Amino acid sequence: MTKIDIISGFLGAGKTTLIKKLLSEAFTGEQVVLIENEFGEIGIDGGFLKESGIEIREMNSGCICCSLVGDFGKSLREVVDTYHPDRILIEPSGVGKLSDVIKAVQDVQAEIDAELNSFTTVVDVTKCRIYRKNFGEFFSNQIEYAGAVILSRTDKAKPEKIEESVALLRELNDKAPFITTPIAQLPGKKILETMESSKSLEEELLDEIICPECGHHHEEGECCGHDHEHHHDHDHEGHEHHHDHDHEGHEHHHGHDHEEHGHHHDHEHHHHDHAGHHHADDVFTSWGRETIHTYTKDQIGNILKTLESDSSYGNVLRAKGMVAGADGEWIYFDMVPEEHEVRTGAPEYTGRICVIGAELNEDKLAELFGVA
Repeated sequence: MTKIDIISGFLGAGKTTLIKKLLSEAFTGEQVVLIENEFGEIGIDGGFLKESGIEIREMNSGCICCSLVGDFGKSLREVVDTYHPDRILIEPSGVGKLSDVIKAVQDVQAEIDAELNSFTTVVDVTKCRIYRKNFGEFFSNQIEYAGAVILSRTDKAKPEKIEESVALLRELNDKAPFITTPIAQLPGKKILETMESSKSLEEELLDEIICPECGHHHEEGECCGHDHEHHHDHDHEGHEHHHDHDHEGHEHHHGHDHEEHGHHHDHEHHHHDHAGHHHADDVFTSWGRETIHTYTKDQIGNILKTLESDSSYGNVLRAKGMVAGADGEWIYFDMVPEEHEVRTGAPEYTGRICVIGAELNEDKLAELFGVA
């Protein structure tokens, strides 16, 4: 089965740089076909890819989303039948709507031996505001429908500019992972993993958590028989969603706040599985943030010691994260009661912090980590 990956973004956003990196670091050993769609002109990036032995089908008669779906389907079918590639990269014109390109692929994938794998938008972090103003719906659509958003020029922009841009983009898309680490610092495989939507830090921790009631390890979807109530807090710059589901006693409230990317889902579980157990999610409160702030190992160590010793932050059962270090290295930390570890690790797509426990004081946690 051929995987289809769409990489969108306005001209000059850095799509070519990203594609080069993926070809050399993430797609090694795969046969890749790039479908370029330069709007009304010859594909200017074709040369270097031909040198890499990559087959290119340039569609210069108009952007994919403006072409008849039948024509697009024929082109895709030809590529699949002729080359039987492991992967097709579609680089649509920057002036197209990502939703139209996604739909065009979805409409024909059942007819060919291929499936849509990912859809990513590359955004110049220095131009978010002006592009949103000048291009309106075309810019917004590329963000809203992205499965992942990659911010380019973050190595050149000031932190305040990055935070402002993340806030603006989070208004349009509060679910996709945002890659804020300069892509030159990330391995291609990490970028691809993020594009394909890796598990959130919160999900990882909830999979590993030890239940304080019964002392057992619960995988996601499991739970003991205790009556647990679960609260997550998710704030994205005043962009608030309330989903009230009266489904078997569940009620969910989601609110969102940019960069400070935490979760607040209120789950009250009153139904039982066949064994008479409650469904999972439980007692635990989760607080989390995405951040571009930098820290030192000592700062992180002191934060974790504070969480261990000061109950005013709540009953902290687990804390984990990966953040940019002030010296350029990345700092990874992991904490369980009375034990913590701080080490260096590989660059992550953005700084991420997650704390899980009971009765967490979210304002104090934000202040402690410097992301209030």
